[in-house]
Order: sequence, then C-alpha cells, then structure tokens
Amino acid sequence: MSRQCEICSRGTVVANNVSHSNIHTKRVQKINLKRIRVVVDGKTKRMRVCTSCFNKVERPSF
Repeated sequence: MSRQCEICSRGTVVANNVSHSNIHTKRVQKINLKRIRVVVDGKTKRMRVCTSCFNKVERPSF
C-alpha cells in the first residue's frame, strides 16, 4: 500500500535539505494521511485521505 491519497492521488515529493553552508542533499517529504470512514454509494468504506481532502468528503456519523 503506497503513501498516496485515494481521492486526489497526491503522494510523496522529493526535495532538498539545505544546510547552513548551502549543501544540498536529497530528502523525501511525505504527505499527511488520515484513515477515515467514507460513505461511497450508500456503503461505508475505509480510505486513506490527505488532510486537504479530509473536509471535502462526506463522513457518516456513528
């Protein structure tokens, strides 16, 4: 299972660490994922969703 949003397909990004002496080294920026229950076609489904999509989806109230 990849670290990817199931709604917008956003995933990890490769960026640079920049030190005080301006040395650039590669690093990985991971997205903030939440596991939530979502209503899809009248059924509840568990999805991994990024925080920008978190408030855009319809969630059941238990």
